[in-house]
Order: sequence, then structure tokens, then C-alpha cells
Amino acid sequence: MTGAQLLDFADSKASNFLCGLPLPQHLKTAGLSRLSSSSSPADDFTFRSTVFTPDQASQKLKDYFAAIADELKDDPLVLRICDGESLKPVLEDEDDFAMLAEKVFTDLDVEDKGKIPKSEIRNALVLLGVGMGIPPFSEFPQINDILKKHGVDEEQELGQSQFAEALQSVLEEVADALAENNVTVFGDTKIFNGSRLRKLLADKDQFNSVVEKMLPGNHSGQDGQATVELIRAFLVENGTELGVPAPSEFSESVDHLYDEVFSEVKDGVALKLDDTRELVKEILMSFVQKLEANPIYIEAYE
Repeated sequence: MTGAQLLDFADSKASNFLCGLPLPQHLKTAGLSRLSSSSSPADDFTFRSTVFTPDQASQKLKDYFAAIADELKDDPLVLRICDGESLKPVLEDEDDFAMLAEKVFTDLDVEDKGKIPKSEIRNALVLLGVGMGIPPFSEFPQINDILKKHGVDEEQELGQSQFAEALQSVLEEVADALAENNVTVFGDTKIFNGSRLRKLLADKDQFNSVVEKMLPGNHSGQDGQATVELIRAFLVENGTELGVPAPSEFSESVDHLYDEVFSEVKDGVALKLDDTRELVKEILMSFVQKLEANPIYIEAYE
């Protein structure tokens, strides 16, 4: 069996376990990376051209699936049914829609001119994405017909209010179209369930590296001081990479989680380096326990 045949077979089998949806690219990359060895480098072209014996192919399949399973433990996938229902509440609430349209307009007005081309509505839909219940264009090509109908590609610049009006019209028609033809896709949702933090706590070197980055000056070989405020500020800024959700104005549950964890720690205590390690470990383990009991789901566009 060639590597190409093996990967096609593996992807097909994995897709069957994921409700028949195509395997996301990051999972394919994780699987291929696990197959890396001196005899079969993990680049796609080399692997696909390699010929494997039945025993070798069997082991490669096990490694491939194990890599995907490990990746899903750290970053679970969420299936999302795009049926227009998630768009209706924001479209029906004038204040909510005005806030959403303003945020999208600001994100797209990169030159801060106060006007953007009407064609940016296409990018607005991509930006809102599955988090707002809008499937990728490739999964729902009917969106292209809706955009064409509304003259999105016309050479015209829109101010914020004009943009909001045009976006609302497009979203209303997209919602109606999805109500008639539902689309199931993987959601742009990040799940924080404590698994990534547990992996960090189990890796002594990685954990110590994170602790040292929290120290003022970060001078190797010297005792540093870190306060509870510094630890919290570091997690707010960098916690997402570690498996801690970042607080935001859109997520009261995350704010509550931080307040709950840090209320258990005496505020403002200055500690030596060794003590700081224990404090950080205690704080992260508290996050782990609370996230395992109540995972937090963060939509990609918030």
C-alpha cells in the first residue's frame, strides 16, 4: 500500500466517525506529523510516494488515528447545524444588531476611513462565520447567489449605517435560505475543558518555563517575585495558548471563572520563585477542576 492510499483510507475512516464530514486540515496535519520517522519524513509528498508492507501500513494507521484522538482531546470539535435560527435573535433586536454591525464595520475598515467598499459584505459573512450560524461558502454556495442579488460586488462605498442596512438585508435572506436547506459543519467554537492545562501541569519543563515568564525581568538564575495580580494578568494575556479562556465583554462565564479562581488566592501576596511555582500550580489546578466540571465554549467571532 502506498502512503497516498493509506492516507485516503485513513481520512475516509476518520470522516465516518465524524458524521461523514471531511476531516479538518489541522487534524490531517496532526496525523501526518505523528507518522514522522527517519524512514518516512512527515511531508505530504514524500509520505504519499512511500510504499508500505501490510504490517507497516497497519501500524501507520494506528499512529494516525491515535494522533487525531490526542488532538481532539486537547481541542474537541463542535458540530454546528446552520439553520438560520442563530441569526434570527440578533436580526430581530435592533440594539444587538447595531452593535454587531458596528464591530464588523470597524474590523473591516482597516484604513479607518469611515467608508468601505460594498464588496466587503462578502468578507463580513466570512468574518461572522459558523459562530453566527453562517456556513463556509464552499458548503453553501447559495450565498453567492444572494450576494449577487444584492449587488455586493458593485463599485460603491458604504458608510457605517449604509453598511449595516445592506448587511441586514443579506443576513435576513441567508437566514431564510438556511431555514429551507440546513447545513451541518464543524463549528468555529473553542472548548476549554481543562485537558490542555493538565498536559501543561504534567510537563515539568514546560510548566517551569511558563512560571518563569510570569516573573518581572525574567532573569535566569535569580529569585524573582510574582504577585497574584501579575499571574492573573499573564493568564488574561497568554492563557488561551495554555488552555485558559480569555475574559471578554462577551463572556460573563469566563469573568466569573476568573473571579472564582482568584478569590481563593490571597490578593497581592509577593512570593519567591519556588513559592510562585506552587501558587501557579494551585491556580492552574483550580482552573482545571472548574473547567472539567463546567467546560466553557467560546465562539470564534466574539
